[in-house]
Parts: sequence; C-alpha cells; structure tokens
Amino acid sequence: QVQLVESGGGLVQPGGSLRLSCAASGFTLNYYSIGWFRQAPGKEREGVSCITSRDVTTYYAHSVKGRFTISRDHAKNTVYLQMNSLTPEATAAYYCAAGYGNVCLRFPSPRGYDYWGQGTQVTVSS
Repeated sequence: QVQLVESGGGLVQPGGSLRLSCAASGFTLNYYSIGWFRQAPGKEREGVSCITSRDVTTYYAHSVKGRFTISRDHAKNTVYLQMNSLTPEATAAYYCAAGYGNVCLRFPSPRGYDYWGQGTQVTVSS
C-alpha cells in the first residue's frame, strides 16, 4: 500500500523548533520530489518547501527561508523539515506530498503531486 506518513508535529513555544518527518511506504522516494505544505483554518494550502529527487535542489517560501531546512534520507525513505525560530503564524496542519520527477518547478503550487500524507498539526503558542 502506497502511503506517506507525517510525524513530529506538536505544541511548541514561539522561538522553538520542531522537525517533521515524511516517511514513505509501498514505494521509494528516490524518483520523487517532495513538497511540504501547510494549511491553517480558513486559509488556502500554502507551499512551504520542496526538494527535488535527483540534484536535491531545495525551494522555500519567502516566509520560512533561513529558518526552515528540508532534507532527505534515501536510505530511510524519509524527508525531513527542520523548523527553527517558529512563530505563531506557523500554526497549521503540515502535509508532505510526493510528485514523480521535478514537480518542484511548480513550487509553491500544490498541483502535480501524486501522493499526499494525512498531515501533522503544528501549534506555536505560549
């Protein structure tokens, strides 16, 4: 069964850090670009970051550049999103998505991805 599972969300104080994981099962992520998206209540889904399959080029939303880092571990079939210096504006459900080839070229659009995870909630609050 093809599946993406996010984990690592939770409650964190402003200025804190979290590392989200996106683990794949039923297929290998090696040929897929992986995007991270977030959606807050009442808002549209927003592209946060993307990492390509081959040359590991990374893309970031302007609002997170310099604070978030996307990376991938082919051996673990997992992609990570390290989030530092979190602000309350980061509160949202975070989703990872896998797209065959270089769907990162469409970043920050959520279009073109083949698989989506169920999401993990991140809440930044004091």
